[in-house]
Amino acid sequence: MKQPVLTMTRRETFSASHRLHNPTLSDEENARIFGKCNSPNGHGHNYVVEVTVKGPVDEKTGMVMDLVELKKAVEEAIMKPLDHKNIDKDVEYFRNGVVSTTENVTVFIWNQLKNYTKELLHEVKVFETEKNIFSYRGDIL
Repeated sequence: MKQPVLTMTRRETFSASHRLHNPTLSDEENARIFGKCNSPNGHGHNYVVEVTVKGPVDEKTGMVMDLVELKKAVEEAIMKPLDHKNIDKDVEYFRNGVVSTTENVTVFIWNQLKNYTKELLHEVKVFETEKNIFSYRGDIL
């Protein structure tokens, strides 16, 4: 018997600060590219993240993935490293020169979650603001 394939999404919020700054560029070029987001004191966001897994409904459990396990994955992969942190200073991935744009934060979250959700991870969506939303499904060019 064929099993239905569903998506399941866990939504969480975290607060973090950052500064958009590329150390390989001059201060003038950083200011031109990143504008007010390049302030030396940084700025913060109340991010909303949606983690979506996709897979067949298990006949035995009736679930795509155990929701408790997904909740634990979100806690370990997103909340612990990012919530109430300065992304540029507290997260090693970004201390090594990766500009902390929400695009890069979204990819970081995806890479963190891969270890917990295996092949079920379908999409990571990060809401920087109500108007700025970024999504990633693991695509690479």
